[in-house]
Amino acid sequence: MKKIQIKLLGISLLLLVILFPSCTSDLNQAPDAGDSVTGDQFFTDAASYKQNLAKLYAGFATSGQSGPAGTPDISGIDEGESQYIRGFWLMQELTTDEAVIGWNDGTIKDLHAQTWTPLDRFITATFARFSFQIVNCNEFLRQTTDEKLAARGLDAGLVTEIKAYRAEARFLRALTYWHLIDMFGGGSLVTEDSPSSFYYPEYATRAELYKFVDDELTAITPELKEPKTNEAYRVDKAAAWMLQAKLYMNSKVYIGTDKYAEALPLINNIIASSYSLHTNYNQLFLADNDKNGAQNEFIFAIAFDGLHTQTYGGTTFLTHAPVGGSMPVEEFGISGGWAGIRTTAAFVDKFDVNTTDARGQFYTDGQTKEIVNMGNFNDGYAVQKFRNVDVNGVRGSDKSGTFSDADFPIFRLADAYLMYAECAVRGAGGSLGTALTYVNAIRTRANATTISQGELTEDFILDERAREFHWEGQRRTDLIRFGKFTGGSYLWPWKGNVSGGAPTQLYRNLFPIPATAISSNSKLQQNPGY
Repeated sequence: MKKIQIKLLGISLLLLVILFPSCTSDLNQAPDAGDSVTGDQFFTDAASYKQNLAKLYAGFATSGQSGPAGTPDISGIDEGESQYIRGFWLMQELTTDEAVIGWNDGTIKDLHAQTWTPLDRFITATFARFSFQIVNCNEFLRQTTDEKLAARGLDAGLVTEIKAYRAEARFLRALTYWHLIDMFGGGSLVTEDSPSSFYYPEYATRAELYKFVDDELTAITPELKEPKTNEAYRVDKAAAWMLQAKLYMNSKVYIGTDKYAEALPLINNIIASSYSLHTNYNQLFLADNDKNGAQNEFIFAIAFDGLHTQTYGGTTFLTHAPVGGSMPVEEFGISGGWAGIRTTAAFVDKFDVNTTDARGQFYTDGQTKEIVNMGNFNDGYAVQKFRNVDVNGVRGSDKSGTFSDADFPIFRLADAYLMYAECAVRGAGGSLGTALTYVNAIRTRANATTISQGELTEDFILDERAREFHWEGQRRTDLIRFGKFTGGSYLWPWKGNVSGGAPTQLYRNLFPIPATAISSNSKLQQNPGY
């Protein structure tokens, strides 16, 4: 069930999305009112409910209405740069020790240097993308109330199915609100009950958004399907447990209250479910990771298809951008590299040089470990994680090698294992012996040496999370939770725009609300320091 159009939901993704103004950014969000039909008109067809749900899932993968470029959802920025996963990745990874970039595209180098401002175009685009996704989810929920379904005379079986769709839409909205909480703190809390006509939403604090997401997840979990019983790429109870556990794991950061103990039962539910570790780490990031066994570990993944969800973001970006120098492009299943992203020596040093850890996928031929010139691709080891080839080395479905088939994992079982270990080490419950078993299962899969219980410390877990989940959009959140993202407790090359690393301001644990958003809605409040 690879293709969203055929194998996920059996319909086209080139749908008309019904939008209302969101007042969160002056980046234009398409389509405008002149191009759209009303929601009531669109939902006259019974099949349209599943089609619109498909669009909500596709909102994490696509960047516009007609493929990789031409009719973007968000204008005012390169369409590929506005794609959800690409923007999310830049803010979660390029700001950390795991990634640097050599391009001179606008303010992009400010992300690793941690010198961004409220005018940053990449931050602005990501904020707008989050808003766009939330607005779409709200419209679907607004059009699927009991009252509207009854008025349309739908049969009882379809109504029951649509109620399940609603739970999934609420999950997808909660996921985006979590990203908003994590990156920006507060913002506008807009739901299906908010006015559908133009208005200026009130500002909601980080704590208010946190409560909303927590309450939503508690409410919808019973309505979602049991783990691994839904269609491929659609969420189930395990995804909701994972998102709520993530919320609780970072609760001390978000609202000042420690909730590791509340996270543990949810983590146990996930581990006890039918998801399982794949036997091969590197296969998790290949073009056929929807069917090579990796799918059994993926609790929720964003589907990408080289023919049917073409975008210059997502895993197309993560396959092309890290390839340059003497790297053999054919081994990555692509037509050419974009020679942009590498990693720092600080990340490389987290791997034991005396073992062949499968997760240390560094390309070193012609590359220097140290970065002297950020703009030179050969400065810094390259990372060979995502590839557009299957387990047999065969290129993905787009035989031109332009667009990738590799899916992007949002949540996977290995994460639950390390979350359990973190809770145990922090004294929030669980068993240190069980935690050690989980950690060593992950390390054994990667051909890394096993550790003893005495080595299982908070610092070890943070480093192990880097080894296991690098470039999967987790590093910034992890570093903040462990108190090592800003300030001077942990320095890496070019942090603070200094070659050896320099302390940065603590307020940069949050990104600024974009200046354009505040100029559009004066009710928004800028984060301290900006």
